[in-house]
Amino acid sequence: MPETHHGGAGEDTIDRRIAQEIDSLRGISQFRTLEITGGIDLSSNDYLGLAHDPRMKRATIEAIANSARVGSTGSRLLSGNAREWEELESDFSEFAGTESALYFGSGYAANIGLLSSLLRAGDFVFSDARNHASLIDGMRLSGATKVIYPHRDAEFLESALRELAEKPGARVIVTESVFSMEGDVAPLGQLARLAEKYDAALVIDEAHATGVCGPAGCGVAAELGIERGVLATVHTCGKALASTGAFVCGGRALKDFLINRARTFIFSTAMPPYMAGQIRAGLLLARTANRERAHLREMAEMLRASLLAAGINCGSSSSHIVPVILGSNEAALHAANELQRAGFAAKAIRPPTVPSGTARIRISLTSRVTREQTQRLAEVLRTTCAAHAAALAAGPLSGRVSGTATGAVHA
Repeated sequence: MPETHHGGAGEDTIDRRIAQEIDSLRGISQFRTLEITGGIDLSSNDYLGLAHDPRMKRATIEAIANSARVGSTGSRLLSGNAREWEELESDFSEFAGTESALYFGSGYAANIGLLSSLLRAGDFVFSDARNHASLIDGMRLSGATKVIYPHRDAEFLESALRELAEKPGARVIVTESVFSMEGDVAPLGQLARLAEKYDAALVIDEAHATGVCGPAGCGVAAELGIERGVLATVHTCGKALASTGAFVCGGRALKDFLINRARTFIFSTAMPPYMAGQIRAGLLLARTANRERAHLREMAEMLRASLLAAGINCGSSSSHIVPVILGSNEAALHAANELQRAGFAAKAIRPPTVPSGTARIRISLTSRVTREQTQRLAEVLRTTCAAHAAALAAGPLSGRVSGTATGAVHA
């Protein structure tokens, strides 16, 4: 009879592993907690302010009242399909400029389902070094050979494509359009030309561009007129559209393939039909939010210009996302605390969300932020960064700020 082994006092156990990991995270200022913050919101993805729009609330209430059922009751392949979802997918494909669209319950599920089903062992997937975790995980699950190219480096990408041109297997280039932590934009025109030249497919995650960039907020691919030549664009609803879920947009064959092969679609209970009404309301409002988009661009340009003039590192940001790159975890946590004290809800972004040594405050502007608030934000950041620079000149920073910064979160 086999002997049951429970582990000795000195051996690794799950409980001990959990405790050690928590202690380790605390020791390097990467421990995170859940908090409800107050103040002027600079950390959400509610770029058009629709999460606070009374029209969205009324539309959601109306959708619930008109829905035949509150729950979906099953996956879409069983009992969970509904007229509301089919009509919304048709509307969204028209918005995205593609033949079809398929709704997933989250952006993470959309990217995992898309990439893990399209790619297989023996294929090559070329991934921007700053791609989102959901894209990375989808590629990992696929078993394809992953080639990581330096951020926005089309020259390196072409070299890699050329080197592998004679190898068997499909080739897929994967990128975000607006990068969530950098606030810069991928060279999609160049990527589309490389995809055509080297017989590769192109997948674009438009999460942070949907509703904000392009004509009527249709995204960067639509702005460049390349949406029909892209294998798939992914548009999330939980950011500028103030709802939840995501659409994978592309050809009709792609939709049919995903319905039959994307495990995150097949094995997930459908979202309630009334959610389609909320998403439709967000889509309609976003398409006509030209004034909000213009204001958002103006505030971002004003903030960026003010910070750059003060010598503050904003990376290569050119969008509504403006990173303030400080370097150490402790410095980012300290700056987040200073902003909180000044009435701004901003969070420290630390590894592994961003590369080691590039901890930052990610300023995520929304159309609700006023000119006066943006000017005051710039002033607080200039003062905080100047103090940080003086502290660095005086000696190690961590001993002075880490004790007061542990309550500031996030990522």
